Parts: sequence; C-alpha cells; structure tokens
Amino acid sequence: MSPADSSNTSSGDARLVSRRRFLAASVAIPLLAGGTSRVSASTNAPVAAPTVPTSKPGQKAREASFVQHGARTSRHVALTFHGAGSVALASDVLALTKRIKAPVTVFAVGSWVDANPELAKAFHAAGHELGNHTYSHPALRRLARAAVATEISGAATALSRATGNIGAWFRPSGTPTPTALMLEEAAKVGYGTVVGYDVDPRDYQDPGSKLVVSRTTAGIQGGSIVSLHLGHQGTVDALEEIISAIRARGLEPATVSTVLHD
Repeated sequence: MSPADSSNTSSGDARLVSRRRFLAASVAIPLLAGGTSRVSASTNAPVAAPTVPTSKPGQKAREASFVQHGARTSRHVALTFHGAGSVALASDVLALTKRIKAPVTVFAVGSWVDANPELAKAFHAAGHELGNHTYSHPALRRLARAAVATEISGAATALSRATGNIGAWFRPSGTPTPTALMLEEAAKVGYGTVVGYDVDPRDYQDPGSKLVVSRTTAGIQGGSIVSLHLGHQGTVDALEEIISAIRARGLEPATVSTVLHD
C-alpha cells in the first residue's frame, strides 16, 4: 500500500467514524427528549419503546361507583331479587313476571347458579337481567381482600358459564353498602357499578305477604330499586300486588339497567 493510499484510507476511516458519531447523536437526541421509538444498533430497525406504567406507586386503585336508586324523574322502578333458595319458588316468579310482562333483575348467588344453570338461563332468556351477588353469600365485610376477590370472581364465572356473560352489576352480600375494598375488587372483575337499594321490605324475615306489599309500596317512587328475595313464599304471593301498585302510580317495573339509564 502506498503512502497516498494509506493517507486516503485514514481520511476515509475518519470520515466514516465521524458519520457514525453523527448518526448516533441524531438518534439519541429524540430518545432523550422522550421519543417513542428507538433504533437497533445492529440492524437500524425500529424497536418498540419500553411500556410506561400508567399508575404510580401509592396511586389509589380504580373503584366501581355505588348507586342506591336511579333518577327520581324516572318512570320506572327496579324490582331486584336475591337469587337463591327454592327452585320451585323462583320458577313461580319467572312464570308470574312473564304473564304480567314485568322485567326484573336477579342478583344471583354463584353457587345457586352452578346448581341451577337451566333456571339462570331461563331468567336470562325471558329478558330478565342477572347480576352478581357473590359466590357463597358470606358476610362480605368480615372477609379479607383475597376472599372478597374470590367471592366476586367466582360468581362472575358461574354467571358466564350459564348465560355467556358476567352480568352488568354487582351487589355485595351481608351488607347494604359496600366498602372501598369491595368497590375496588368489583372493578377488577369488570363491574363498573355496585348496586344497592332504597326500598327494603325485609321480606327475608317472612313477615307475610301483606306486610311485604305495604312495606314495599310505602317506599317506592320513580327510580327506586327494591330489594326482594326469590326463596320466600310471602314474596311470591305479594309480587303481583306490588306490581299493580307500581303501575297504579303511573310507573313501570323494569330492570336495573333501564332505571339507571333513564
């Protein structure tokens, strides 16, 4: 190699090194400025940037909202049922509501759904709404977070197996109002809203159908959400009279979805 060739080669190498440094710097600048892509040193191909966490340490977990009734301007009342107990009595409710065209919402206990999937399907197929009322109906306030999560997700799975979806709503068991923990765990499973009630005739105490009717009708107004129970004869006996009283006030029985979207 001649001195001239050696000199040309050295100059060429210097220019190549300078060009590489320039390219490296030009890539580094947007990255340092918060760019969303980077370049592979070996292939020059774009590579996805690392995922940036959307939550920060100490940030509060997302919670579901909690509602006890709909808008008072609503012309609807939601009759909701604790979904458990006697299959025969539940079937009576299904037949009655079909005959008088009164949609309801059943907050089903997951273990009851697993034991009676065809009944859950029948309510769903009839146009009624199913929601989640935990898997085994414990006093939810007494449970630690992991157990609360298992109760909610277990019932969601049971509903999904029976009807193809987890239901639109969650209602905690053993308490009229949820804790922040329950709202957080409900949101994780996919429930954006936890549903309580503003009318409670305490039909689970079996006071007799007349008291169930009078306690219910004393409290109902537009947007009300009524708490009832499938597995009690007095409730079944009271149901048609309750629905007649709702209609006599110019209101209509409807699902929770209808009431909350009015």
